[in-house]
Amino acid sequence: MGSVDLLRFGAFLAVLALMLLWEAVRPYRPSSCQQRRWINLAFVLVNAAALRIFVPVLAVGVAIWAQQVGMGVFNRIALPAVVSVVTSIVALDLLVYWQHRMFHRVPMFWRFHAMHHSDIQFDTTTGLRFHPLEIILSMMLKMGAVALLGAPVVAVVVFEILLNASSLFNHGNVSFAKGVERRLRALVVTPDMHRIHHSIDDSEHHRNFGFLLSCWDRLFGSYCGESQQDPQQMPVGLARFRSQDEQSLVALLIQPFRA
Repeated sequence: MGSVDLLRFGAFLAVLALMLLWEAVRPYRPSSCQQRRWINLAFVLVNAAALRIFVPVLAVGVAIWAQQVGMGVFNRIALPAVVSVVTSIVALDLLVYWQHRMFHRVPMFWRFHAMHHSDIQFDTTTGLRFHPLEIILSMMLKMGAVALLGAPVVAVVVFEILLNASSLFNHGNVSFAKGVERRLRALVVTPDMHRIHHSIDDSEHHRNFGFLLSCWDRLFGSYCGESQQDPQQMPVGLARFRSQDEQSLVALLIQPFRA
């Protein structure tokens, strides 16, 4: 494991530990069925193995290669480093927003993304529950964007840390002090905003696609500020996948291939 991998893994463990502690101390809703949390955590290993086998270079490797051969916008245009880094992070977050919308609207991609939405509870481990084929496709799209942008290596590393951290954060089953969530939501996606995206109601789970910055949903007309249901009681997940038999690791892996 190289220094970049250690940095990313260390940041991931730190944020995960913080979110689990926050959920234990100040949960937003009561939580049960701890077994599903272990299953969600298992996807960290499953997806890491899938990437290692099928996409061994990853986005950081593409950024290094693009820099060496002079490929991409920021490797051809001389700009201050801070401009290149910040612009690359914002552009990659915009890519993730549109990728997320695509995964909801294209039936073939929705088959895989639906596994993420089939979690019948909502907590920080839900932010780890993605099908390995979705992770591989997402990485390939990210690698293409990094090459076209000529994104600096540091921008790619920072973005991947922020993306992992935001996924853990915005799926958190956590409470905020009064007024804090609204102020945070002006800049980043919060758990209260993203919880609506996991509503069992179709009209709500096809809204709020942002992961890091909250501005994209407002800008592109997909923002939903409040659920039509009581957020403390709002059912999450998908109507089709509610039984415990459909929540095992094997069942989740084969879920996209079922009729």
